[in-house]
Amino acid sequence: MVDRLALGIRRGQVLDRGDHSRGVLGLASLEPLQAVVEATPARAHEVDEEGEIVDAGMPLGEELTLEPLEPADRLVHQATDLGDLSCDGEYLGAQSFANRRADLRWDRGLELGGRGGERRDLLARALERGLEESGLRAAGGRVCDSLLGPFESGFVHQRPTTLQRPVDTASLEYELPAELIAQRPVEPRDVSRLLVHRRRSGETTHHVFSELPDLLGGELVVVNDTRVVPARLRLHRASGGAVEVLLLEEVGEGTWEALLRPGRRLREGERMGPVELVRPLADGRWLVRLEGRPDGEAPLPPYIHEPLNDPDRYQTVFARHPGSAAAPTAGLHLTAALVARLQPVFVTLHVGIDTFRPVASERLEDHGIHGERYSVDRGAWERIAAAHRVLAVGTTTVRTLETVVRTGELDGRTTLFVTPGFEFRRVDALLTNFHLPRSTLLALVMAFTGVERTRELYRLAVAERYRFFSFGDAMLVL
Repeated sequence: MVDRLALGIRRGQVLDRGDHSRGVLGLASLEPLQAVVEATPARAHEVDEEGEIVDAGMPLGEELTLEPLEPADRLVHQATDLGDLSCDGEYLGAQSFANRRADLRWDRGLELGGRGGERRDLLARALERGLEESGLRAAGGRVCDSLLGPFESGFVHQRPTTLQRPVDTASLEYELPAELIAQRPVEPRDVSRLLVHRRRSGETTHHVFSELPDLLGGELVVVNDTRVVPARLRLHRASGGAVEVLLLEEVGEGTWEALLRPGRRLREGERMGPVELVRPLADGRWLVRLEGRPDGEAPLPPYIHEPLNDPDRYQTVFARHPGSAAAPTAGLHLTAALVARLQPVFVTLHVGIDTFRPVASERLEDHGIHGERYSVDRGAWERIAAAHRVLAVGTTTVRTLETVVRTGELDGRTTLFVTPGFEFRRVDALLTNFHLPRSTLLALVMAFTGVERTRELYRLAVAERYRFFSFGDAMLVL
């Protein structure tokens, strides 16, 4: 092999070291060459004053013309594993979507020309982020055999099965006039307004909630039947100082995690009415011992400034299992008559205050989320697993269904954090309220609907004067 070492340039000739076997230096005639710089990755010093990258491989002294790149017409990424193919040869988790041109810049794993004109998200091999292979094989070996069987990989508390995009939490911000924050529920429940968006066609229409059964196309409706605990206790210390105790979750017989305000100068063993302070926990929480059952007020969100005349209006009409610190608000619109028409399936997730805690980190994936208890009856899950399409009423229902389909566990705790790029495996339609900026709930809606599309729908809801948050109006995404 000849190893040439350039020693000088003179009239188009290069003086080089010849063949090593001869050990002779000689002259080799070459065609005149333009001086070039070997191509290397662009670094900070290769960016000019106007922010353009200087191409390290261009001839010196020449200008570089950049042509705009068009998106590839028909890109297909290879599936990570044969286990990612269902029994009919389709990609698992592929979701049809339309009019998501604004979201394409987020997706590196897209097929831009699926069959029948559809566009589909793929479980693709990602080179940049090292997507781990995680076939969705059920215990029996065939992925179609059972949705109840434990999966070999992709558990909620282990590695993710999809590549979730980094999200700047600034995308969770939006402008909301204060007068659109609903301070009281409407009467009756089903006269609230309903914004309906159909993802496939891109059509958005406006309705009254009582029209919901006529807007559906055979979806199985699933609701969260948790009941809010009267967990806000207004107590006094022995010194006479007022203390507010918010019970979050019962962790043992008569023992609760709680938030206390003000939390300064409180002492272990201190007693205030039926509450005894056991010890402080992380994040400003306390472990407390409660005598008897909670007998306080409904823990209304802090943005509601008017007292609630009827505490049952912060409960769904189908609430059965006490345990929540906040209501699953999408279900507040349903009346007994609507429940009779829809014949929903019930699941239970006890809502914690952390669900509504604002995202403080700059990157959404850096936000920590606490666990919440859930439970699903086996018969109910069999109906859900067999349904052609499922409508989840509320974000808590979404987290319950997507947890069970991943773990095969019908009860436990979930820390599932749904962010843009998430692969929905059992939720096909979503009914939800309009959520707070910088909230994990809004991130879930963006994961289901698309970041830019959700922002467009929220701008439309503001322009159309929809009512926002817990006692506000609702949005149906089909």
